[in-house]
Amino acid sequence: MRLRWLGGAAMLALAACGQPERTGSASSASSSEERVAFPGDPFPSTYRPYPGVTTLITNATIFDGEGGRVDGGSVLLADGKVVAVGTAVNAPADAVVIDGTGKFVTPGIIDIHSHLGDYPTPSVDAHSDGNEATDPVTAQVWAEHSVWPQDPGFARALTNGGVTTIQILPGSANLFGGRSVTIKNVYARTVQEMKFPGAPYGLKMACGENPKRVYGSRNQMPSTRMGNVAVNRATWQEAREYMAEWDAYAEDGGDAPDRNLQMDTLVGVLKGDILVHNHCYRADEMAVVLDMAREFGYKVTSFQHAVEAYKIADLLKEHGTCASVWADWWGFKMESYDAIYENLPLLEAQGACATIHSDDPDGIQRLNQEVGKALGDGRRIGIDISDEHAWTWLSFNPATALGIAEQTGSLRPGKMADIVLWSGNPFSTYTQTEKVWVDGALLYDSSDPTRRPVSDFELGQVGEGDVK
Repeated sequence: MRLRWLGGAAMLALAACGQPERTGSASSASSSEERVAFPGDPFPSTYRPYPGVTTLITNATIFDGEGGRVDGGSVLLADGKVVAVGTAVNAPADAVVIDGTGKFVTPGIIDIHSHLGDYPTPSVDAHSDGNEATDPVTAQVWAEHSVWPQDPGFARALTNGGVTTIQILPGSANLFGGRSVTIKNVYARTVQEMKFPGAPYGLKMACGENPKRVYGSRNQMPSTRMGNVAVNRATWQEAREYMAEWDAYAEDGGDAPDRNLQMDTLVGVLKGDILVHNHCYRADEMAVVLDMAREFGYKVTSFQHAVEAYKIADLLKEHGTCASVWADWWGFKMESYDAIYENLPLLEAQGACATIHSDDPDGIQRLNQEVGKALGDGRRIGIDISDEHAWTWLSFNPATALGIAEQTGSLRPGKMADIVLWSGNPFSTYTQTEKVWVDGALLYDSSDPTRRPVSDFELGQVGEGDVK
């Protein structure tokens, strides 16, 4: 017998009937039998793109998201996909043509670290659903189960910031905060209607001050950084034992082990189906976490905040771990004091994967400007990174870290048409979003008041966003 670890959630238990399922042809089924888990994703995406029309944007400066630039270029969108990019692009006679002279076209921005929906606006206690701060290990909770689709912040991120894809994470009170969810930034009735189809789940972890402060204040473990690591290691050891029980069952049969929702998530990480996004500030702690990941056989996909990442860019590069950082937030607690403004360009210069991120409902509306600041800081110390290459920090690199770079993050034919038309250079504070497409559907047009998404919550509240 062998156990099929289902993709995405890496679930481990038998179907309710407890019977093995035969797969494939009759001949193959007779030679190999699989014990099949319950559905790997009990909350599947029901996302469907909004309708769009064939569109040609012409005469624009194009950043393709992977470091390429086309001056006086055109982009053709059709059937929700990027069809062609270049200086001579033919379009059907019925295509809508938009003159982009003096304007810029980029892939939509991807924010790899947000709490929109889990900490929505209005910011009141009744809406505070991002931290299940009742135990240092809450790997069993899922951020999507707190997401309020009516959060006005989603529209602000789309219209002001050109953000088309968002990873929503649990907060950082716990060592194991729970699963993240990646969404398309569209208004919908349910979070399932926003979920990015096929995107891997993430596991939010946290090290440093937050867990030790939250639980130390309750006189429980962890109350120190060494306590953080000890609880982490004990939990990973439990997950490995849980995985071994299921592997043994798959090999030898007998009674199926009891299902543990917390361990399901962690085994998903150990099997490579769930990606670790670890809140961590200090270089020494990030190095310890990388050692711990090696000990227990998992990968850290990204460090979030990572204000001291510039000190260990070589380690990050070696481990294939991205650093998701701010341009200039620092000093709000001790572990954030040794930040430098040149963090992002220094990471790039040393060959490490780097992205910008917001962690803030206001910051998500101007991530393009945050990158503009980081570019300027780098250039002042002699790191001359081109504007077009810097766009990788906003789209392709975060898409890579989220496991969705085959679908979005750059303007390649066949990819999702998640696109922004900017009024000028997108790194200028004077530039605004003019139009935003998600999967080829024009969801925002600055010249059309009817094409500005407004949440149900805002309707009828004068001055609170209802512009229709």
